[in-house]
Amino acid sequence: MFAEPFTHPALFYRGDREYTAAVAGFVRDGLAAGEPVAVAVPAAKLELLRRELGPAADRVLMLDMTAEGRNPGRIIPAVLLDFADRHRDDRVRIVGEPIWPGRSDVEYPACAQHEALINVAFAGRALTILCPYDAEGLDAEVLREAELTHPVLRDADGERPSPRYAPHAVVEGHNRPLGEPAEHVALRFDRGDLAGARALAADAAAAMGFTGDRLDDIRLVVAELGANSLDHGGGAGLLRVWREGDRLVCEVGDTGHITDPLAGRRPVAPHIAGSRGLLIVNLLSDLVRIHTRAGTTVVRAYFDAPPAKG
Repeated sequence: MFAEPFTHPALFYRGDREYTAAVAGFVRDGLAAGEPVAVAVPAAKLELLRRELGPAADRVLMLDMTAEGRNPGRIIPAVLLDFADRHRDDRVRIVGEPIWPGRSDVEYPACAQHEALINVAFAGRALTILCPYDAEGLDAEVLREAELTHPVLRDADGERPSPRYAPHAVVEGHNRPLGEPAEHVALRFDRGDLAGARALAADAAAAMGFTGDRLDDIRLVVAELGANSLDHGGGAGLLRVWREGDRLVCEVGDTGHITDPLAGRRPVAPHIAGSRGLLIVNLLSDLVRIHTRAGTTVVRAYFDAPPAKG
């Protein structure tokens, strides 16, 4: 039996054998209880679990987190809530592994904030989300913050409450200024020049090889960020665009302040009035980073460049 409707344990594992035993056991227990089960983990781990689960894997929704969760900001609306809301009459069980060795330093703060915000997004829901952490491959600081974002900790020795649980400290701790790009192009815009902002981003994207639907996605993301600045950020904004390695970065800053920690992470029904801009940004971008405080909001949307044509 569950003491609370929502539970959110972190699983610290060492090696593939420990991983498959713990995660497959969690999945089998859910199936035995008649619970809908989803697993969203990196592709290599999916294959391990499929082999371990055998035919039972056909009863589980299997998702590659490196694709579905490439932007941590889309995991709550597009993965976790999407599955949970399809089974509102049942207790639901999900495995979600958003942090794995190889996540970059620029991605990690968004991952940590995501893990903290799960506790806000699902409070009171009949749901268990198990989050595996590679205790051998991840940095000690990542494991330390997992103790802050998860109220329950599991490892080979068993389960225990986290004495350091403080998810809001993680959200605020990573809400920092994002640093200055070395080189960029910029445009200040208001209601008369939002089209110019879209065009500036599209030109930079096209120069990096973006075409078709992906180029349209970049135009739409900049349009939505710009519209947010016009409606909620003082009526104007600053667009900056640059290349960062193999990514295009489009940043919009204004004088607004995002006070809702789940802004952009809730699905919005079509019949409900209100801005969907930040949700669209999260769904279409490969990474989103945000810094917000009273009088300032900066949103950076990152887009992975298409592979060079050979």
